[in-house]
Amino acid sequence: MKILTGNDLKSGAVVWWDGTIWSFYVNDAVDVRDQADEIIAREQSARRVNSAYSLEATCDEQGVRPAHIKDRVRALGPTVRPDLTLKPKDPTAMDWVI
Repeated sequence: MKILTGNDLKSGAVVWWDGTIWSFYVNDAVDVRDQADEIIAREQSARRVNSAYSLEATCDEQGVRPAHIKDRVRALGPTVRPDLTLKPKDPTAMDWVI
């Protein structure tokens, strides 16, 4: 599965392409297949996202999981402050990163 990520141009927050708009949650990400370059060009020129790129991911019953650890950290949030992650009440959240 190939998904897109980038940074919201207004806030700088990590965002994921959900097929229509950019979401803050990796589980909203959809498989863009061979449309990655087209979507990135359109969204960056419309100034909705910055530094967008495509990446490999898997999807299972637990949701979408980026293949590379860097992108798993981007999806979860700060690893030094688990209370500030996107899963603050999940005691196994850090297991998801590694």
